[in-house]
Amino acid sequence: MNEILVIGSSNTDMVVKTDELPLPGETKLGGVFFMNAGGKGANQAVAAARLGGNVTLVTKLGNDIFGKQTLEGLKKENINTNYVFFDESNPSGTALIIVNAMGENCIVVAPGANATLVPADIEKVENLRDAVVILLQLEIPFETISHIAKLAKANKQKLILNPAPTQKLNDELLKGLYLITPNETEALHLTGIQVKDELTASAAADVFLKRGVENVIITMGREGAFFQNGHSKIKVNAPVVKSIDSTAAGDTFNGAITVAITENMGWEKAIRFAVQAASISVTRMGAQSSVPYRKEIV
Repeated sequence: MNEILVIGSSNTDMVVKTDELPLPGETKLGGVFFMNAGGKGANQAVAAARLGGNVTLVTKLGNDIFGKQTLEGLKKENINTNYVFFDESNPSGTALIIVNAMGENCIVVAPGANATLVPADIEKVENLRDAVVILLQLEIPFETISHIAKLAKANKQKLILNPAPTQKLNDELLKGLYLITPNETEALHLTGIQVKDELTASAAADVFLKRGVENVIITMGREGAFFQNGHSKIKVNAPVVKSIDSTAAGDTFNGAITVAITENMGWEKAIRFAVQAASISVTRMGAQSSVPYRKEIV
């Protein structure tokens, strides 16, 4: 089976559900609280595994109760955890999340051990060259991202970057990407173009393509997703659903598109698959708890 290597963050999410997001200095009462496994790397690994991928996750946890719970959860998802490292000096990553009645959220992350996943750790991953696709996000140190990109290029592997949380990306990194998957906000920060429709999505995609990225998918929330490369453009609409929490929608999309690529789906079929998976996730609360299984995708 084609192997997927996800390298990224693992967090414990502490979530409060409330009618409205608080304004600066405002206290809201009456919210429902729960904890959930999260972190963009772990979320995407879980999504890929539930949707049929053969997944190895490389991440770093603190040697604390959150870290131990995270490891056990990952094992239950049939994810290879041989390269889940532990940091004795830093706590596990945590995220504080507020979700409103519309399913919109705001998130603050304390990286903890995620910030100490360094290139030396990546060198310990013995089966790195076996991966057909490597999936990255930006919740680990950029030097580690750059190191992985160089290895992937040397090994001629397909490298996917979900550029979240957004930060400045250099041309050396972009030239090595098989696929980049920004949402509308991330596309704005990285290209300066406000994505509102297919025309503006195409203009933003052009910026990435001119900087050396091979393929671009811009996720557009309720509007679905837009794909572009040097040969074609595809717009896939999202099904109409009642959104209650969008926390891991992007992560679900990225896990799904990665699985689709390893299964050699055509781009349109792959994007429809990923859009459907993401649309299911927004109808459920939580991060990993909201990710659908393969049997749920029609």
